[in-house]
Amino acid sequence: QVQLVESGGGLVQAGGSLRLSCAASGRTFSSYAMGWFRQAPGKEREFVVAISWSGGSTWYADSVKGRFTMSRDNAKNTVYLQMNSLKPEDTAVYYCASSRVKATTRYEYDYWGQGTQVTVSS
Repeated sequence: QVQLVESGGGLVQAGGSLRLSCAASGRTFSSYAMGWFRQAPGKEREFVVAISWSGGSTWYADSVKGRFTMSRDNAKNTVYLQMNSLKPEDTAVYYCASSRVKATTRYEYDYWGQGTQVTVSS
């Protein structure tokens, strides 16, 4: 079993940056692919980015490509999401999740964190 805890959310002006972290418990963290999703009020939870177990491959949603960067440190059981050039439409609760396969759909992720709020003001 994997437990995930996100941190780093907050309020930022448009054009600013934030770095989210997701700390995982469990000895098998390095064998999981990891993903970030987000959910805005009244909307479905949507895929943002995923990273392979080794960190060698990443997949980004078109809406964040070129602005967001996901990375992982398996020695620290942590994944990161660096968000630059933030826009008001990036406002959402951001969740990290783990999966045994490379996946861009929420249904293939087994474990989820509690989420961290990101608010981008215009």
